[in-house]
Amino acid sequence: MELNNKKLERNSRIIYYAISIILCLFLILLSNKIIDDLDRATVRPEVSNFEDKLVQENLSANLKSIDADIENLSAKNSNIEKTISTARENYDNEKQSFDNWVQTRKTLGSPDKDIEVSSRAKKLDDYYKVEQDWRNQRDNFQKQIDIKNNERANIQDKFNENFRAAELQFNVSLKKYELKVFLIRLLFVAPILFLGIFFFIRYRNHKYWPLFFAFTLFSFYCFFFGLLPYLPSYGGYVRNTVGILLSAGLGYYAIKYIQRYMALKKAELEISTEERARKIGIEVAEKALDNHFCPSCGKDFVLKKWDFPSKTVENELYKYVTDFCRHCGLELFSKCESCGEKNFKHLAYCSSCGCSMTKNKAQT
Repeated sequence: MELNNKKLERNSRIIYYAISIILCLFLILLSNKIIDDLDRATVRPEVSNFEDKLVQENLSANLKSIDADIENLSAKNSNIEKTISTARENYDNEKQSFDNWVQTRKTLGSPDKDIEVSSRAKKLDDYYKVEQDWRNQRDNFQKQIDIKNNERANIQDKFNENFRAAELQFNVSLKKYELKVFLIRLLFVAPILFLGIFFFIRYRNHKYWPLFFAFTLFSFYCFFFGLLPYLPSYGGYVRNTVGILLSAGLGYYAIKYIQRYMALKKAELEISTEERARKIGIEVAEKALDNHFCPSCGKDFVLKKWDFPSKTVENELYKYVTDFCRHCGLELFSKCESCGEKNFKHLAYCSSCGCSMTKNKAQT
């Protein structure tokens, strides 16, 4: 009676899958903790680990000294710029005064022979000379700043060369680290993956199949999320090799399973219809009736309009089917010995009177 209760069967499947998913989630959480601990078994390299510390310290000290010198020279240059600005302002004021005085002298007398003209011109030249001296000092300091900047650029180049050399060593070490992490994860994930595939192949029809199915889901999670993202590239060799091995293994199993299934079906069809009828279970019979296929050969037993047999059919409900499978000869429908109502032969009880149909099956 339980086998015929479709609602119970549907609810049972929901519960089974819920058990599988919950167990799979807890396995995933546990595996994440374990994988995190496994990753701590090796230390990730850093670029600073490969830098020449002594050279870096010397270069840093030289850079600090040069920066201090540049800052000092720049401060002096800034003060000189202010002095030059003051000297320029004094020169402009004196020149303006001189120009005004000369203009006045032109109006009142002859300035060419005036001694005061020469004196004022000499004073104006002195102001200009002071300004030029300060400009020369500024240019001298600027040259020193340029020299220091060149020295700083050379030291920075050495700094960069040291960093690039350290980076090359770091890249080599990083690849080794990634390969090491991958191998550690592989040692953990590979047995889980093979065990999950084994459980799926061997125990998918077991009465405790939800537990095995949960482990199978967990194994595929470990492979696709715990291992596959960490596959080292190396030109794609490792990734493609893993893909080839998995494809070949799953393909081999699929081909072998299909060929074995076809061989079993072929051998099954060679035995008598009576023997085949006795081996058909209730669950297979229910699915066969619901989906309109023969429980032995799996082909549809519903007739099309052009497939109707020439004989007349007593019951209109059964005019779309035949009593025997047209492909393998298995008897599909037979009359109940108690009430004479036609039923699907491989179910347990008559749909009209409730009598057991297994008697008919045993007699055939």
